Amino acid sequence: MTIETVLEDSRWAEVGIEGLAQRAASATLVRMTLDLAVCEIAFLACNDSRIAELNASFRDKFGATNVLSWPSEERGAPWPGEMPEPPEAGLDGVIELGDIAISYDTCAREAEAAGLPLSAHATHLIVHGVLHLLGFDHIREADARLMEGIEVEILGKMGLKNPYDRE
Repeated sequence: MTIETVLEDSRWAEVGIEGLAQRAASATLVRMTLDLAVCEIAFLACNDSRIAELNASFRDKFGATNVLSWPSEERGAPWPGEMPEPPEAGLDGVIELGDIAISYDTCAREAEAAGLPLSAHATHLIVHGVLHLLGFDHIREADARLMEGIEVEILGKMGLKNPYDRE
């Protein structure tokens, strides 16, 4: 798997974001039975200012968010709660999944508020972002249940607790 990482905020280096991205994306792609050798993701590790710009430009939403994803193509399931169609390789044999951006500031605030290590929360957000690249979403209730269940499964296999368990 190729993850092209752009590190715009040096604080991410202290967290080891490149390694976290590699492990989280790999775990997600393995769970979804994709061939790691042919998958590509572009990954931007930035701050609130940058992600707010991206959020406004691409989603017409103002303010920072934790993670954004841009799938290379629409892969969503047509019916609520169904699995999205798996991506197919292009003529060059490569599966270009898309782009992910993650904000240090928002991620750090959320991790602290939840009493989680920053690395654990960032790992969850990367898994979440990769699932978005694969066509998963959480707008419809049934889709949210499916996506969250897969996230919990992947994170559990990585030794991380259920991020949706509020107890």
